[in-house]
Amino acid sequence: MLAEDSALFRQGLARLLADSGITVSAEVGDAAALLSAVEADPPDVVLVDVRMPPGYAVEGLEAARRIRDGHPAVGVLVLSHHIEADHAIGLLGDDARGVGYLLKDGLSDVAELTDALRRVHGGAVVIDPDVVIRLLGKRRRNNPVDRLSDRERQVLALMAEGRSNQAISRRLRLSPKTVETHVHNIFQRLGLAVAEDDHRRVLAVLTYLRS
Repeated sequence: MLAEDSALFRQGLARLLADSGITVSAEVGDAAALLSAVEADPPDVVLVDVRMPPGYAVEGLEAARRIRDGHPAVGVLVLSHHIEADHAIGLLGDDARGVGYLLKDGLSDVAELTDALRRVHGGAVVIDPDVVIRLLGKRRRNNPVDRLSDRERQVLALMAEGRSNQAISRRLRLSPKTVETHVHNIFQRLGLAVAEDDHRRVLAVLTYLRS
């Protein structure tokens, strides 16, 4: 289900998603219409813009929160033009499974968006690395994140995006062994238990970011 106030952008995006094998069950232009459509026929995933009519503030985000509260089985992927770290934290809530927050300018192509939708549908967490970096910038004094190197922070940002070690290796052009070492050091320095399951480790990172 697609919620975007610009009719032209909404129609174009719906066509691109359909061409990529994603079924768009409904296209709506405001938050109220989105909530009504979800109540009538809950989709697998909702793709929603943060700023929507009538106030163009955070109506889309508020609708996303209500959907997560009322329909926890529905995945939610929020798109934004701006980094709004506090809003991202509020969206994650106590259970971050099946939720995503991406920056529109950070999407390089439709394949990246469809990949994010499928991962959210599968229960993964998809957070834009720039948002994670902003969250890390809101550090408290004596925060364990201060102990991480710049490279470890890059790895942590990609972990929080839901990427596996292999994907991180390709993105940062590092050897798999080097990525494994960085991940081990990150968990050790942050006091997070090492787990083989990628999704569990992302939840651990996000739990830390919310603390």
